[in-house]
Amino acid sequence: MHPRRRVAGAQLLVALVACVGALGCSRKLWSKLRRVDAGAVAVVPADGAAVPDGGDYAVARVVGEGGAAGEAGAAAASASPSHAVLPAGPPPNLNVILVTVDSLRWDMPWAGYPRPIAPALTALEAKSVDYTHSYAISSYTSMSLGGLLAGKLPGELPRDGFFFGTYHKKNLFFPELLQKAGVHTIGAHAHAYFKDAGFQQGFDKWELVPNLQFDNTTDKNITAPQHEALAEKLLGDPALEADDARFFAWFHFLDPHDQYMSHEPEIASWGRLRRDQYDGEITFTDKYLAKLFAFIASRPYAERTAILVSADHGEGLGEHNHYAHGFELWEMLVRVPLLVYIPGVVPRHVDTPRSALDLAPTICELLGVAPDPGFEGVSLVPEIYGKPAEPRDVLLDLPTTSDSERRRAILHENLKLIAFGNDKYFHLYDLGKDPDELEKIVKGAEYDEMKARYLAFEKTLKDVDPYACLPNVCLNGAYKKALDAGKK
Repeated sequence: MHPRRRVAGAQLLVALVACVGALGCSRKLWSKLRRVDAGAVAVVPADGAAVPDGGDYAVARVVGEGGAAGEAGAAAASASPSHAVLPAGPPPNLNVILVTVDSLRWDMPWAGYPRPIAPALTALEAKSVDYTHSYAISSYTSMSLGGLLAGKLPGELPRDGFFFGTYHKKNLFFPELLQKAGVHTIGAHAHAYFKDAGFQQGFDKWELVPNLQFDNTTDKNITAPQHEALAEKLLGDPALEADDARFFAWFHFLDPHDQYMSHEPEIASWGRLRRDQYDGEITFTDKYLAKLFAFIASRPYAERTAILVSADHGEGLGEHNHYAHGFELWEMLVRVPLLVYIPGVVPRHVDTPRSALDLAPTICELLGVAPDPGFEGVSLVPEIYGKPAEPRDVLLDLPTTSDSERRRAILHENLKLIAFGNDKYFHLYDLGKDPDELEKIVKGAEYDEMKARYLAFEKTLKDVDPYACLPNVCLNGAYKKALDAGKK
């Protein structure tokens, strides 16, 4: 922590000790205390609700990446024994709602983007555990979401091999575990691909926005209003309000997917450039996420419901001359937000890189269900509740399909190695010095070490060949032409 911030934190602790008793904390003091550095002390409402002027507060130590809270924080926490310490884990009656937003880049307003394009998500981030370096599993929907549901890299899953792939029923998806454990499972989505992709395994209710038009090259549907209304219908089921009811719900919002549609006059235009149009889609979607979050907050189960927000992939807006998504594993395609809001959990930033592979075991643990031993990720629950976030490698996988050549990557600390084709060649990037991946490294000690790390990881994989579209057999015509010309 910067010395000035440490002094400021000490001053705030004096104020904290004065207010954790019967006097309560004012909104102004709360706003200073609610986002603090590791090693300081934060207060949260004892019931996890919105902060009033005064009232009971639980005292909680904020544990950062590098270790436990300081002695001053421990002293302050013990200074008010009548107030509860932040729980060590999720309550036994927690529900989980997962919201994924198609094509949501990581560089949102809470990460420094100057336009206020997502006020609802920004407000959610302010009260969440924010994983600032979170990665999707792949760079387009089919591969990313199949891997998320299975807790494995998509190249290890039985699938048909087409670009809009279908996953075989023999795959085990984590909602099946929840369903078997008696957790009610709900899914509602806004693209016709979700009808038969195989993602519906393990869901008690699985609905699509009506009257969708399918186009395998883009998405011209505008769906957020209908999708939000459908989510409200499903979440408004009175059966979910019983004290012993448990549920998991997943909603994948589609509108930021290209083609970028105008939403004027409902949403004012940010301009006519590609980034402007993309920003308009984010603002439009955010408006309906605000409605959804407000609806959730109005339900009797709100104070025992976690909300997780992430994305299936990012979006290219011209970087590397790449537009939309898929086909490559550049940062703007795979780095995505991950916000975890749980009532009563202290908001903080976790800067240690994490993967969407971690979501299957995380959601299982939040719901008190044992994860499958075959899941390749690691539950984030301990660090959500304050444990240090230990470094580990992040793996990215883009298997060969009817329309694309294989890409794989491994991230270790600030280094990222991309393997092109079936490991035909490798490029190393130092993301600390070169976050835009403009200066490839193809030799040297770091390159050799990262290549060895990647090849060792690859030996542990159990790749599965597609059961329908075999590599180099059922290629899309344009892709085959590019291959034959040596452009792929």
